[in-house]
Amino acid sequence: MGDAGPNGSNGVRDARAGAVRRGTAGVGKVRDGRGAPGVRARRRSQTSVGGGPGSDGAGILVRVLPPLLIVGGFLFDILTPPRFTGSPFYSAAPLIAAPFFALPYTAFIGVMSCVAGVVLHTLRGNLDEAQSILEIVTVFTVCVLAVLINLLIRRSGEELASVRNVAEAAQRAVLPVPAERIAGLHIAAMYEAAEADAFIGGDLYAVQDTPHGVRLVVGDVRGKGLGAVEAVAVVIGSFREAAEQETSLEAVAQRLDRALAREGTRRDGLDAFEGFTTAVLAEIPHSEGTVRVLNRGHPEPLLLLADGRLRVLSTTEHALPLGMTELGAWPDRSEPTAFPPGATLLFFTDGVSEARDADGVFYDPVARLVGRVFVNPDELLATVADEVRVHTGGGAMDDMALLAIRRP
Repeated sequence: MGDAGPNGSNGVRDARAGAVRRGTAGVGKVRDGRGAPGVRARRRSQTSVGGGPGSDGAGILVRVLPPLLIVGGFLFDILTPPRFTGSPFYSAAPLIAAPFFALPYTAFIGVMSCVAGVVLHTLRGNLDEAQSILEIVTVFTVCVLAVLINLLIRRSGEELASVRNVAEAAQRAVLPVPAERIAGLHIAAMYEAAEADAFIGGDLYAVQDTPHGVRLVVGDVRGKGLGAVEAVAVVIGSFREAAEQETSLEAVAQRLDRALAREGTRRDGLDAFEGFTTAVLAEIPHSEGTVRVLNRGHPEPLLLLADGRLRVLSTTEHALPLGMTELGAWPDRSEPTAFPPGATLLFFTDGVSEARDADGVFYDPVARLVGRVFVNPDELLATVADEVRVHTGGGAMDDMALLAIRRP
């Protein structure tokens, strides 16, 4: 394990070397605003149906465009010869309002379009002419269609919102938010899914107080989509049971291995089931100032000390990810490390360590965090997540899960 400190260049080099070893020792790459406390689900900004667009520049333009079209059409009619008509402007206004605004506003824009046409032809004294009547009827018809479009969009939006609420509840049941305090430890967790409108994907974490100490797992399932979510459910469910029953981390890892193998067999192999999971397991005994770590091909966790020094929790024995015992078996070995008061453990998935900028340079959490002191785990996670977004330009291609644990 290598230490890094504000004034320790050798420590920094050791820590970076550990990070490089981490990237080469695994089995390669295996595979959104704040939500509930401790968890953030990244969503791509959307204009809400029926509630008006957002407050950004595009949203303001959409908001003012319908009345501007009505005013523009009216001025066009006044300033041009009678053979020209502003009815296309009047017709466009409610059609633009329909997808973005609530029904009352859409109807109001439609009424104002019709009124503008009637007033204009009244001022010109040709309201009773066939051409004028045809223009007014055309605008009225378009306004009715805009109202119908608005109703259909609102209905579809409500159905979609209902489906999303059900999906969110199911996904949160699979990946619940850890308690902020467990056995005196301060816990913070964050999840940002790369897939639009997803709350979880193939990354996972779980923290549990057991008779053997506080045990946790952070992992990354091969694959994406519903198959990955199902695999997450298998891993977390097996972990919670094994964490209570098994006396060692090694035994817990072996139980997870068997669970994935059993599920893969039940689903006729890897084509029907996400086949393996990189994971790091840890155990923090109640009466000791230590942490034991067991790594199965996952990015190595970091230990941030209270004075700004940083240690990469590398392991001397590397093992295959969970679910790959058919390819070979290496003896699991958890290794203890001092976990002093004021220190913070940081676990993360490859959505952090493999985040790239436009030039293909990876985000380096060791170089970014060494020498820095954070008030609490929540601030640490928020800082890392924000820096990853800036580093990638907001275009992250992989899910990102982070878990921080501080000893008071």
